[in-house]
Amino acid sequence: MLAEHDSLEVTVTQTRRSIEVLIVDDSSLIRQRLIALLNGLDGVEVTGEAETAVHGLESVHALNPDVVTIDLTMPGGSGLKLLEEIRKLDKAPMTIVLTNYPYPEFRKRCAELGVDFFLNKASEIQRLPQILEENRARLENKR
Repeated sequence: MLAEHDSLEVTVTQTRRSIEVLIVDDSSLIRQRLIALLNGLDGVEVTGEAETAVHGLESVHALNPDVVTIDLTMPGGSGLKLLEEIRKLDKAPMTIVLTNYPYPEFRKRCAELGVDFFLNKASEIQRLPQILEENRARLENKR
């Protein structure tokens, strides 16, 4: 029992859940590079990867990630079709397109589909950590 002059110090630690990322890309090299880049960040965790659009959609449903990185050109289905399906979801994740084909027509179509970010794999992949950090509050509020 505490006497009136005793004080109790309580420390409340707020833990934040990691931003969960799904990587959809047919290149195992790119997936490995993204996993290394993102898992090295505080508060970010790659929770899944898929090499086709079909497996990507299955993973979106199974994992409910906060963010999905998507390649546009993959065997067995395009990233554009995957984006169309993701946009139908009630709680769609943030979408980041990573492509070797940053042509205006792809950029325009992705904008029409509500893509959050469109990045050139060859020159902009290093922007991912900054994008995730700048959008952390938005992602945490969607949960």
